[in-house]
Formats: sequence, structure tokens, C-alpha cells
Amino acid sequence: MHIVNMTTLDQTQIGQAARILTACLPVGWPSLQDALAEIRERLIPENTMLAALEDDIVIGWGGILAPIYGGRVFELHPLAVRCDRQNRGIGRCLVSALEDEARRRGGLTIYLGSDDESEDGETSLAKVDLFADLPDKLRHFRPGTHPTGFYLALGYKIIGVMPDANGRGKPDIFLAKRLS
Repeated sequence: MHIVNMTTLDQTQIGQAARILTACLPVGWPSLQDALAEIRERLIPENTMLAALEDDIVIGWGGILAPIYGGRVFELHPLAVRCDRQNRGIGRCLVSALEDEARRRGGLTIYLGSDDESEDGETSLAKVDLFADLPDKLRHFRPGTHPTGFYLALGYKIIGVMPDANGRGKPDIFLAKRLS
């Protein structure tokens, strides 16, 4: 596996990246056209989009968006690894490479939002009233099967939540990590 800048990908590989995004995050990008539009929108010089390739086939990809707060803060968005290749270190390698790029560009913090938007809820923050004693709910947070567990294992910390961001009981969970 090797990691490349997505600006070097051909159209077949861009299509592979789009199919991964739709398969991994179907609520956000339900169609191939939605995923292709997301990729086209993100492939601008201010952003860094990286792909993990194996035998020239895209097996995962992710990016950091143009920095905010005077260049000190980068958003990790999105991150998607082919379903049949998850839990093999690909996402970890992509995140590490994106963190390195944010550091190289002067970033001090990297953050992301991770929606808990499934009907059943995946984390202990789903299907509860987050306006009632939020500090206690954060203290006793359980990621369940949600991607927040992946980010917590990489050293990210929960820095906040947006209650009901995706409907009642479906929060957006914000995580961040210090880069220096």
C-alpha cells in the first residue's frame, strides 16, 4: 500500500474513491453522483486529499480542508476505507499522513465531526437528551460500533457535541487532537 495525493488519480480511480465514500457513508453521500461531486468540490489547492492505493486500486481516502483560525486548525474530512479493507491499518495510515501534512503547514490542531445518525444509534450519546447533564454523558461515553472509537484510539478527544444535528437523538460528535 502507498499513499498518494488524489490530484494524481485518473478518472477510474476517482470513481473508485466515490464508490468507497457512498458505501462507507451512505447517509451523507447516498449516490455515486453525490460522492463524485464531493470529491470534485474537495480537490482544490487549499485542501489536501490523499488516497491509499494497492496495485493502483483505491482502497481508502481522506482529506484535510483549508485551515481556519489563521492557519492553526485543520478539519479532517472525509475519511473512508473500503469496507472489505477496514481494520487493517489503512485508515490509521491515512490519518497519520494527513496529520503530518497539517503539521507541515503549521497546524496546531486537527478536528472532525462524526455523526451518530443511524436509526438505532451507535454511541451512548444517541437517543438521549444531551441538554440534560451533558458533562456526565461525556464522562461516561461509550463509542459502541461508531467510528469515534477509531479516533479515540488515535489520540483524539471529544471536544463537544451538537445535539439533534441529524434529527432528534442523533448528534454530531466533535473530536480534536493537538498536533504539536
